Amino acid sequence: MAGRLRRRPELIQRAVTWLAPMGTVRLVPTTGPETAGRLASAAVANGATTVVAFGGDGTVNEVANGMIGTRAVLGILPGGTANVLCCEMGLGTNPEKAARKLVSECQAVRIAVGKMTRPDGFSRHFLAMAGVGLDAVVVDEVSPGIKKAVGKVAYWIAGFAMFGRRLPQFDFRHGGGESRRSFVLVSRVRNYGGDLEIAKKVSLLEECFETVAFAGVNSLRYLPYLAGVGVGLVGKIPGVAVAPVERMTCGPANGDRVPVQLDGELAGHLPAEFAVVRDALTLLIPGKYVARAKEQRWITSPIL
Repeated sequence: MAGRLRRRPELIQRAVTWLAPMGTVRLVPTTGPETAGRLASAAVANGATTVVAFGGDGTVNEVANGMIGTRAVLGILPGGTANVLCCEMGLGTNPEKAARKLVSECQAVRIAVGKMTRPDGFSRHFLAMAGVGLDAVVVDEVSPGIKKAVGKVAYWIAGFAMFGRRLPQFDFRHGGGESRRSFVLVSRVRNYGGDLEIAKKVSLLEECFETVAFAGVNSLRYLPYLAGVGVGLVGKIPGVAVAPVERMTCGPANGDRVPVQLDGELAGHLPAEFAVVRDALTLLIPGKYVARAKEQRWITSPIL
């Protein structure tokens, strides 16, 4: 269902041609939601040493969840709406060019991932980010029809439709304290939605999250926040707190129903705990990204 592949299915065969130097390539189509993880897990169990996820961030998330804890290597090709991870790593949005980079420029790197756990026993890993509150509300309200027609612009339309509305509130707790919030970004990447940077000092090579926590009951409060994001100074605006965190919990306040998104897909509602899982996954990452992340190692002592 990834937008680009639905419109241009021939991209799959072109990508396979570029991946040929990696070995024998077997195409395995997903058959619906929540099937990619099982397919990836079965492929690894049957001896696959590399699994390439070709689709959107939701597909990548499913495939990764089927590979967590194994030694198999995950590669990513952009085929969806935002392609956050591909943009983050510098693979770009062109799947053929990304396939060439997987073969010629990438190295297998063992990374940490995030994990959300709810009291009802539900748990799920995420590679790029979790969003609690406002952005999950936006994800929930995006019209599938508009998304198919205009891509990620649909998220901006849904977001601006939120202005003037009351936002659900929740309590954000970690080793550094507790605060009442309406949106917390729990990020492993700097890229947000393919267009913006909200978290500024984190990378896939870090073993913690960068959390960016926003306060405000009315969504109009987010106008200065959006301006701060645009100029790269969001952390200096009153009402915003930025911190490196390894483990945190969020619980609903005032009886509000607060949604959560993981890698751009809805994942239920609060309460939930978010934690870093070390040594979780082997990912194909361009060498330039690895070198830059090691050189700009900002986070050294996360708040436990």
